Amino acid sequence: MKKICVVGAGRWGKNHIRTLDSLGCLGGIVESNPEEQKAFQLSYPEMPVYSNIKDAFQDSFDGFTLATPAETHLELGLTIMSEGYSVLIEKPLALNPADAKLLVEKADEMDVTLMVGHVLLFHPAIRKMKSLIDEGRIGDIQYIYSNRLNLGTVRKEENVFWSFAPHDISIFQYFIESEPIKVSSNGAAFLQDNIYDTSLTSLTYANNIHGHIFVSWLHPFKEHRLVVSGSKGMIRFEDSAENKPLMIYDKGIDWIEGNPVKRDGPAELVPYESNMPLTEELKYFINHLKKRPQIANGKNGIEVVKILNKASESMLGKTP
Repeated sequence: MKKICVVGAGRWGKNHIRTLDSLGCLGGIVESNPEEQKAFQLSYPEMPVYSNIKDAFQDSFDGFTLATPAETHLELGLTIMSEGYSVLIEKPLALNPADAKLLVEKADEMDVTLMVGHVLLFHPAIRKMKSLIDEGRIGDIQYIYSNRLNLGTVRKEENVFWSFAPHDISIFQYFIESEPIKVSSNGAAFLQDNIYDTSLTSLTYANNIHGHIFVSWLHPFKEHRLVVSGSKGMIRFEDSAENKPLMIYDKGIDWIEGNPVKRDGPAELVPYESNMPLTEELKYFINHLKKRPQIANGKNGIEVVKILNKASESMLGKTP
């Protein structure tokens, strides 16, 4: 059984720890907070808990996951890979494209696996949507929109776009398989100076494909909605609704004798597996410790960071 060491046992790192433990693959925990160390020693009495990553290198692992703040990803990621270990780094991969590129180059240099924690790429509904798109069920993609809205989980170290939108950007990239040629974004800050609480981002791709991402942590109710519109039909996924429905619609506009006519065909509820995305992501990482991942890899991580930076520049009034 492979053994993975988790670096960073904060809010999301705890999920890594629980999931890897359930898979029988938790090998160790690195956490600098003494109180957290004590708590994990009680919860996982047979698991080594280290106060720093150098101590963890004294033991042997098959790989690492890195769930620390984004500003630490470059230094810690390079350190882990320099020791010859594969690593899954939580999103975003880095704070700028140059740093993301350095991490990818180090993975290539050391011949190790680098994955990025774009966990929704492992959501069974998202994977099902991708298969429907690839099968041609909705024809050519024309438009994608995503709403990721909620009340709370306000950050002090990053704005809502950097906190929420990496999920949606990674999904757009997964579906469209190309980088946008234009990114335009607007945001508004109400609670803290220069930290946006809401943002709306428009993306333009080749072949006249368009999309928008609306994110906010100042919203009266939770809404996680993803819609993909194609030339032959449409797909909708409601991640925040009861039973999380995935629907495909035979709807669109047909041209009949030179006139646009609405096609209002039936809607179909599409079944998909109920596996937990984080479980699937970590299983995928473990299965790709010795081979290059095709999903959520370093290239994907760089693309997402590029788009995050272009959108941020647009919000600040700079030319992206």
